[in-house]
Amino acid sequence: MRMIMAETGPPPAQGLYDPALEHDSCGFGFVVDIKGRPSHDIVVKALGVLCNLEHRGATGAEKETGDGAGILLQTPHEFLAAECAKLGLKLPGPGRYGVGMVFLPPSEHGREAIYRLFDETIRDERQQLLGWRDVPTDNSTLGGSAKASQPVIRQVFIGRGDDVPDEDAFERKLYVIRRLLEKKVSRSAIPGRSYFYVPSLSYKTVVYKGMLNAGQLRRFYLDLQDPAVSSAIVMVHSRFSTNTFPSWGRAHPYRYISHNGEINTLRGNINWMHARQSMMRSKLFDKDLLKILTVIDTEGSDSAMFDNVLELLTLAGRELPHSMMMMVPEPYVRDETMSPERRAFYEFHSCLMEPWDGPASIAFTDGVRVGAVLDRNGLVVMSSEVGVLDIPPEKVLQKGRLPPGRIFLVDTALQRIVSDEELKERIARQAPYGEWLGKSMVRIQDLPSPVRPIHPDRETVIRRQEVFGYTSEDVKLLITPMATTGNEAVGSMGTDTPLAVLSERPQLLFNYFKQLFAQVTNPPVDAIREEIIMSSETTIGPEGNLLEPGPDSCRQLALPSPILTNDELARIRALDGGP
Repeated sequence: MRMIMAETGPPPAQGLYDPALEHDSCGFGFVVDIKGRPSHDIVVKALGVLCNLEHRGATGAEKETGDGAGILLQTPHEFLAAECAKLGLKLPGPGRYGVGMVFLPPSEHGREAIYRLFDETIRDERQQLLGWRDVPTDNSTLGGSAKASQPVIRQVFIGRGDDVPDEDAFERKLYVIRRLLEKKVSRSAIPGRSYFYVPSLSYKTVVYKGMLNAGQLRRFYLDLQDPAVSSAIVMVHSRFSTNTFPSWGRAHPYRYISHNGEINTLRGNINWMHARQSMMRSKLFDKDLLKILTVIDTEGSDSAMFDNVLELLTLAGRELPHSMMMMVPEPYVRDETMSPERRAFYEFHSCLMEPWDGPASIAFTDGVRVGAVLDRNGLVVMSSEVGVLDIPPEKVLQKGRLPPGRIFLVDTALQRIVSDEELKERIARQAPYGEWLGKSMVRIQDLPSPVRPIHPDRETVIRRQEVFGYTSEDVKLLITPMATTGNEAVGSMGTDTPLAVLSERPQLLFNYFKQLFAQVTNPPVDAIREEIIMSSETTIGPEGNLLEPGPDSCRQLALPSPILTNDELARIRALDGGP
């Protein structure tokens, strides 16, 4: 079958291909000066890490076209001020302007239309368009596919409006401007609009990335060769687009993260975020909140969508590590060593949103703090491997690996490494989560026993089994062994049961659904680890405001399992005075 290609990025859905299923598995790293001292040496070292991670990225048959490589660094103010001065553009001081890296269409008509949208949107949001700068590039080392889909790359500079009180408010305003532009362009008929993408728009950070090999990044972006480009935090990424298509926009880093692995629960995460948007309120965003919805750009990869949610949670007032703890929680249910405060934190936030689960390691930064977290399953090693940077052994103070569910954080404002224990205990004590749970959450085992227990007779049970599609074979070979021994019945590895959609027999709705799980779960989860990291506990009940939670956010009913016994069902029915 011939694939119909888009102008840039993945092709549209066709045949068995669906761009919504895009995943990647890559290599990343970061270099940081703990004291927060910007230097070009940090940039050079990070580019060295990236080149040593080149084998973690990928290319197709055309070796000169990579799946993606990129670098995130703190805004190099002195460099940008000098470059803009050559154009007759005077930049204000740090924190008084934002810089955006923008991918634009090759068509001049398309670019002019987007420039007008920028001008209109910035003016409507009462900020100031300072000007544009062409980002110098050299594509002589790029392959034909990368050149064919290469956008025009420019930087936009936006001045902070007089009515914006501080830098945090300015960062939120830049986010609003970007989201409005993304929505306007996506709804337009601008020629080449599929090329449009904003890798970063911030006063704190800037991202250089593209459909490149690791070794091509520095040669393509001439800015990175300039000694004046300095930073105290630099994050790099080399992409391997697993069973997917590379593109300029889907290279990493994103605005806050670099990601390695897959998000297994992505479809559910997306649906839940869409569902809870109507409940969202924020004093910090105020009326601007409606401008940025929907939160998730579903045309992005699983990494991009994770970044979308992390960005909102953080800009709405949470610390970046707090947001990461919500999205990638530790396995707290059976951890006997965890403090009550931290356990309460995780249990409370489980009422707000579901984990973004999967074998994944994620590096994250807000331009001041940089860190990494390993998924709670511990199925992916955080660092691609050792030896990505040559450091004399005598200069290494400490080395090790990141355990599952733990966070490694460097805070350049505090000028030190913050331990996982210290970080999480501090965040867990920011609100009385345990007290809120005690007042608002109801556990089904604490409900009074039913006055009239449910004991269906044999005829009723058989009739219900028939109605729900169970056969005598299911009861004999599957259900009875599980009921008598508490273990799953042993059977053959294969099954000749036809798919529901192809079966000639009537099927129940849930037979049409199959579980999605990542291809990179290696090693497989053993029984011991499964007992520690996996739990069937769940809660039911209305959700509250994700952005500004309070005691009522956990006003839910906690169940030890999503499967209810007759006794548990009777307890729930009795809550509303039922029989």
